[in-house]
Amino acid sequence: MSPQFFDIHSHINDARFNEDRKEVLTRMRERGVFAIVVGTDYQSSQEAANIASFADDCVYASIGVHPIDDRNEKFREPFFAELTTSSRVVAVGECGLDYSRLDDAGDVAVEKERQKKLFDEQIDFAIAKNLPLMIHCRDSDKSIADSNKDVLAILRTKKNMAGERLRGNIHFFSQTIEIAREYFALGFTISITGVITFSNEYDEVVRLAPLDKIMSETDCPYVPPVPYRGKRNEPIYVEEVVKKIAEIRNEDFETVRSALVQNALRVFNITP
Repeated sequence: MSPQFFDIHSHINDARFNEDRKEVLTRMRERGVFAIVVGTDYQSSQEAANIASFADDCVYASIGVHPIDDRNEKFREPFFAELTTSSRVVAVGECGLDYSRLDDAGDVAVEKERQKKLFDEQIDFAIAKNLPLMIHCRDSDKSIADSNKDVLAILRTKKNMAGERLRGNIHFFSQTIEIAREYFALGFTISITGVITFSNEYDEVVRLAPLDKIMSETDCPYVPPVPYRGKRNEPIYVEEVVKKIAEIRNEDFETVRSALVQNALRVFNITP
């Protein structure tokens, strides 16, 4: 089956899908929607890999440890390495830096160093396994872009050592076109969520980014797009994100749809 749409960041391993996950997957197949299921710790990463292994070829997995979902969670490399033996595992993450809740963490300097160490371990793992990164990056304040600046500094250092083996995507991109261009210069892409269907905050990014540098995602079950506000989000709603991207860019829908699918297949090295 060839993908018609690609949701590159979903959480259909979330408990909110426990009652009807099979039906969600059926709806995806019927609409030609492919998705990457993302882990945020070892358990959810294992669940993501299992869903991808037992579903048909429309589901893939990304495995990793989120910076703040559980501050006690470690990156246990041997366990994650075992998960990469599956060809359905196509990325490492979501990993990265999140400075949005530093006040909850006690010593800010210690917390930042903990996150950087956790991120560093997963970058090195991704490079060793030759897999792209699925990066989570959230600032304490958009105007200062503190976590993005730190992520960019880390990636530049790693890029000098790893070259083309260091690559990936900034999921749920929420910064300016200037910051986006710094990621593009390092060979990274950004992905856009349903937020653009009810806010114009990121219109400039969507309009000015090169088409081959952006991808579509739902981050389901979170942030459902218009017209599904108030409902649980799911991968088939990614079509609304693609429609809005085409509208903002004033480009042909079919051209944008096809390009976003090809971007996902390229970045995550997927052959349907």
